[in-house]
Amino acid sequence: MIFDVYRRLYKIALKEFDDIVVKGEIIRLPSGAPLKLRLYLLDNSFVDVWISKNKYSYHWQKGSLIFRHDNAPHEKWKFVKTFPKHFHNGSEEDVVESYISDDPEVAIREFLNFVRNKLKL
Repeated sequence: MIFDVYRRLYKIALKEFDDIVVKGEIIRLPSGAPLKLRLYLLDNSFVDVWISKNKYSYHWQKGSLIFRHDNAPHEKWKFVKTFPKHFHNGSEEDVVESYISDDPEVAIREFLNFVRNKLKL
């Protein structure tokens, strides 16, 4: 069940990334179904994690910067070697290969490590 996945990812974020993750919440649809996990970071930016069957998105919004791993099969990114997996590297239009894990628990660690390293700059 997706709620359980989000709950496990939230626990990982709070336990292993407490130096950057302040709090989080599972955002729900009006029906009550879980939509995504949102993690609030110490610099007032946020990370959204969305998972649905075989699709995912790990998205960090920091001001006007966007960093996102996702596997939406947009024709526009068909040239990317890892298609449909791709990474938005600072903007919607700057897209490169994505090698993030397909395992959500590994992927959240990979993504939050990326965020942690960027915040140190």
